[in-house]
Amino acid sequence: MRKLLNFNKNWIFENSEVCLPHNAIELPFNYFDEKTYQREFIYEKIIIPNSTWDNKEISVVFEAVMANTQVFLNNKKIVSHTDGYSPFIARLTDELKKGENILKVKIDGSENPSIPPFGGRIDYLTYAGIYRDVHLRITSPILIQNIKIETPNVLNEKKSVKVNVNLFNPKKITLSGLLIAKLKDTEGKILSTSKFKITRDEICFEIDKLENIKLWDIDNPVLYTLDIRVETPYGIDNLSERFGFRSAEFTKEGFFLNGNPLKIRGLNRHQSFPYVGYALGKSAQYKDAEILKYDLRVNLVRTSHYPQSKHFLNRCDEIGLLVFEEIAGWQHIGDKEWQNKSIENVQNMIERDWNHPSIILWGVRINESPDNHEFYLRTNQMAHRLDGTRQTGGVRKFIEGEFIEDVFTMNDFILGEEELNGNRGRIPLRSQRECTGLSYDVPYMVTEFNGHMFPTKSIDNELRQNEHVLRHLQVLNAAYGDSKNAGAIGWCAFDYNTHKDFGSGDRICYHGVMDMFREPKFASYVYSSQDHAKNGIVLEPVTVWARGERNIQGVLPLIILTNCDYVEFQFNDSEERFSIYPDFKNFSNLPHPPIIVDTEHFPGNVFGTWGTDWPNVTISGFINRKLAISRRFIADPVPTNLEIIPDLEEVSIGADVRVIIRALDQVGNKMRYLNETITVNLSGPSIIFGPNSIPLRAGSAGFWIRSLGIGKIKISIISNLFAQKEVSIIVK
Repeated sequence: MRKLLNFNKNWIFENSEVCLPHNAIELPFNYFDEKTYQREFIYEKIIIPNSTWDNKEISVVFEAVMANTQVFLNNKKIVSHTDGYSPFIARLTDELKKGENILKVKIDGSENPSIPPFGGRIDYLTYAGIYRDVHLRITSPILIQNIKIETPNVLNEKKSVKVNVNLFNPKKITLSGLLIAKLKDTEGKILSTSKFKITRDEICFEIDKLENIKLWDIDNPVLYTLDIRVETPYGIDNLSERFGFRSAEFTKEGFFLNGNPLKIRGLNRHQSFPYVGYALGKSAQYKDAEILKYDLRVNLVRTSHYPQSKHFLNRCDEIGLLVFEEIAGWQHIGDKEWQNKSIENVQNMIERDWNHPSIILWGVRINESPDNHEFYLRTNQMAHRLDGTRQTGGVRKFIEGEFIEDVFTMNDFILGEEELNGNRGRIPLRSQRECTGLSYDVPYMVTEFNGHMFPTKSIDNELRQNEHVLRHLQVLNAAYGDSKNAGAIGWCAFDYNTHKDFGSGDRICYHGVMDMFREPKFASYVYSSQDHAKNGIVLEPVTVWARGERNIQGVLPLIILTNCDYVEFQFNDSEERFSIYPDFKNFSNLPHPPIIVDTEHFPGNVFGTWGTDWPNVTISGFINRKLAISRRFIADPVPTNLEIIPDLEEVSIGADVRVIIRALDQVGNKMRYLNETITVNLSGPSIIFGPNSIPLRAGSAGFWIRSLGIGKIKISIISNLFAQKEVSIIVK
């Protein structure tokens, strides 16, 4: 039977023992030189075979290494791999000897112009290191290489599954034996068992007449499992794949999931984190998917601009988050050799991920690159040959680009380019025909907006936060109002580190609706407020509630992001209340328009003027005329409580856990302008990534820790303003 063993521990890197995933250079939060990791690095590990490995296939599976990689066993090169985002296998079988074997992984972190995404300037970093998991794979000499599962007729009452199983037979042994396929439901109940004789290295079959099958949907992401067992005279191999029954189609009338229209409301995601770059594992990848689904409440994420962790995609499958996945690159197309590598990247991406029901679109064009007819014919042909069930998209930022793909995907940054609009004024989005240059409608989706057009830091003043919020609201409103537009994907979910040529001069692009620690900016509530209140009530006034924060004075006009029916204001515990309703006039297309409060909503000047007392306020949200939520803001906030929130309280060894620290006032609001440094003390089997003395940024701080062994991890937070606080995480 197949064994897949965790191979992350006991690697030697620059004379120290490290655990994977690993970033070759731990970077500061900002203001650093990215050239520090653009050099050669070597990882080594000792392998000692045992007798159970006899007559077995032995391989090391690398989920991803950045970047240009060569693997040696006892100084003999085993394999080379250039793509920093796809898995590869180092087959050791023929080269292992008794006793100690030295496995060496040599990586080149430089931006080699012959390898995608390099050759031009890219607005993100490609951190060197073995940054994803590594496994030792022990199998029979004939093994399953991959399984491809398709569900061609999901809208029929009786459904079917088409399966391709490819075998790997490196020793060219005569093939014989039996393949057994078992289809299981979510509870493990066997729905079907099929058996086939093995006569060749590709076995194709269909399981049909399936009844009572539930569809995978964003609200009910039902997953099924196909277990494949291969029995040959030389041993047994087994592999399982999860999949879902679902249809996904972009049409000129919008996007349809399982035949039902769905307006896409999404955000782009970079897979990077502070200090460690790409090198956080399963638990952190799971958490990012959960933040997008449950905190930001989007229904789609675009994996900009490269294939991302299988753990992230697995969690998207489990929780019902749609994915638009694309190949690596940013604006630049290299020579023929470079293009051939990019074609290979298309193949690597699709063959790794073709069974994920969450993935609804393949991105087969280098993000924002110029037209290249021959090259993009090849990328599309490769995608269609490998997967006939999904459409292709090609993300561009200029109008009237050649339309080769199935879906015209467009980065529309017209909001912020008012000088290009002539007398048309402020335009949130252009019409699709203006962007495509065609005289007819096609499947169409906006894949980026805002972002670099209006970068906003968590600590920026309230007026800028207001404008940031308005821009996201206006674009989403325009997308919802256009039935021909499948939807819009904002740039972007999280701030991210970048090259010196981009960002704010400190190696950070502050384009996110959350910061790099995944703490929300006000604009994040634009997205969450569009979700139904049954999934959680949102009430977020875009203010710190201070008279002198804005130009001139006061907090009006005040944007309130909410999915409530209306709100009530109550000042200083007065019995008088003011009811205010959503702005349907200016945001009529949104599921939940914002409430915009101005002087017209109050008789007289209830706020007072400069030099008079500033009031406390309670803002209450109502649904179906019943009180659903209340928020209280006070005139004299003082530091009162330090909140410590780990993402997980029980973990396994090797888990990466985010911990968020928030400074709160006496009524529980975050103190966004509090400048304070906190110190983190850890005890127990763990390490912290980055420094243990960190500043509060916009009232919060974050860090990740990794569990290293069984026991209790105690996290103590020390500061000058607050009493020492502690929280524990149990490692089992």
